[in-house]
Amino acid sequence: MATVSELPPLRVLPKAIEAPCYNRVRLALRRLGNPLRLPLPQHRGLDAILDDQTWVCVDTICNDFPVLAWCGFAVQGRDSLHTPVDCHVKLYHWKAGLIMGTALDALDTALRERLAPPGLAMGEHNAAG
Repeated sequence: MATVSELPPLRVLPKAIEAPCYNRVRLALRRLGNPLRLPLPQHRGLDAILDDQTWVCVDTICNDFPVLAWCGFAVQGRDSLHTPVDCHVKLYHWKAGLIMGTALDALDTALRERLAPPGLAMGEHNAAG
């Protein structure tokens, strides 16, 4: 598997990750393991590999080739949990920009499901909140 540090991206874009999504990834890394790998069912053949520094979406059909990666999270001196976190998104596939938003949404959904208390459905969790 090629890693994102070994491959030059086709494009690098500035991005801001909403605080709930960023915080959920940090919580998952603490509770579920670091690094953490999980499939993104809404995107066939796409898995997310998360660690403290980088969130990479890889193509499982093509030997875990990186498709896109969020990195360079600006958390130095972060003193609030409700503000977005600036970062960069690196695109490694010429069509990665088309799935950038939906892949992040799928990652957030997958983490919500993995972090939910056993036996509690997503709809019930939101209604109880």
